[in-house]
Amino acid sequence: MSNTPAYKVVQWTTGNVGKSSVRAIAANPLFELVGCYAWSPDKVGRDAGELCGIEPLGVTATDDIEALLALKPDCVVYNPMWIDVDELVRILSAGVDVVATASFITGHNQGDGRDRIAEACRRGGSTMFGSGISPGYINLLAVVAAGICDRVDKVTIDEAADTTFYDSPETEKPVGFGRPIEDPALPAMTAHGTGVFGEAVRLIGDALGVELDEVRCDAQYAQTTADLDLGSWTIRAGCVAGVHASWKGRAGDRTLVEINVRWRKGQTLEPDWRIEQDGWVLRVDGRPTVQNVVSFLPPPDFQAETIADFMTLGHIMTAMPVINAVPAVVAAPPGIVTYNDLALILPRGVVPQG
Repeated sequence: MSNTPAYKVVQWTTGNVGKSSVRAIAANPLFELVGCYAWSPDKVGRDAGELCGIEPLGVTATDDIEALLALKPDCVVYNPMWIDVDELVRILSAGVDVVATASFITGHNQGDGRDRIAEACRRGGSTMFGSGISPGYINLLAVVAAGICDRVDKVTIDEAADTTFYDSPETEKPVGFGRPIEDPALPAMTAHGTGVFGEAVRLIGDALGVELDEVRCDAQYAQTTADLDLGSWTIRAGCVAGVHASWKGRAGDRTLVEINVRWRKGQTLEPDWRIEQDGWVLRVDGRPTVQNVVSFLPPPDFQAETIADFMTLGHIMTAMPVINAVPAVVAAPPGIVTYNDLALILPRGVVPQG
């Protein structure tokens, strides 16, 4: 490893993704964890390592934002469930870069909040970057796939998942899960709740150097024909247990970029959408046409006793794209940046030593 000083990092929240983030930062010699923000009062005063199920790290979680900014970190790894624009403005205005997994790619889904974030970057000379596994990293792979074509007609990303065991009503209800199948508010809910996929469409359009005339969401739904017990909540019969959101970026009279997400729950779905394999299919129609299938497997030494243990792999995949991006983001000029603006992101410090 290089003798360059480690990047000083503050971890923001220790939820599911945040826990994986802290473990990865602590294990990587490229980074020094100097602070940890706790959203829940019961976490304040506890060691960050203890909160994340590893050995104590000597970093005490706090809800004192000014104290964390006074540490003058190079970057905040921002892992709450949703963006808090006021919080981000405070961090970025203080001159601290941010890498976020909280539904942020270009920021267009934030409305006026995007302008406030951009102004905070200008004022603080700081940089804002968002990714995750999808949207985010998967979209980068589609851009890379297009790099062998001398003509691109369309880029399509299809994501499919059986989310029966993904018990997260806070993120699923906003996209329409659990609503009556005939609810007229569903299309607007889905468009807003999945809006970050519209940002990913813009990312790909920008990578292709095309000005998109329209970015829109079309949605379809499936209902459960029997009450569906999901653990912390129940979807009643006749309510939405399947959501298919299709985000399209159009240039002129054609769809140039399309991102489809199809999520289903339970075994009583009508219509009964089949999902052969969880994962993503990336297709670039052009010359040549390129198709990639992306899925994931646990490592040989992985031990999962519960569904929650297996879900940890998803949390790792969400956390790592932004952690690996920290050096490139710190080196980037101020402003809101995407993969299109950054130097090649390298997975440094992740090979076990010895």
